[in-house]
Amino acid sequence: MKVVNIHEAKTTLSQLLESVIAGDEVIISKAGKPLARLIPYQIEKKPRTPGYWKGQVKMSEDFDDPLPPEILAGFMGMDDETTA
Repeated sequence: MKVVNIHEAKTTLSQLLESVIAGDEVIISKAGKPLARLIPYQIEKKPRTPGYWKGQVKMSEDFDDPLPPEILAGFMGMDDETTA
């Protein structure tokens, strides 16, 4: 752990960030009293909750029926004359 005053933190911020990336903890102080702590940023991954959307999503009965020819033609790169 490294303790620096505000002035030193302002003038050496890049080096302090490199220390933090390397795994060190940096405490910024004012008049000898700690004010802030620099630590590496970590994304908090919240655990997934199975069934969270249960009962809230409805699918129509024809959800997986074949697409109509005019829509299918758009996906296949054909124009309307080719499908007729």
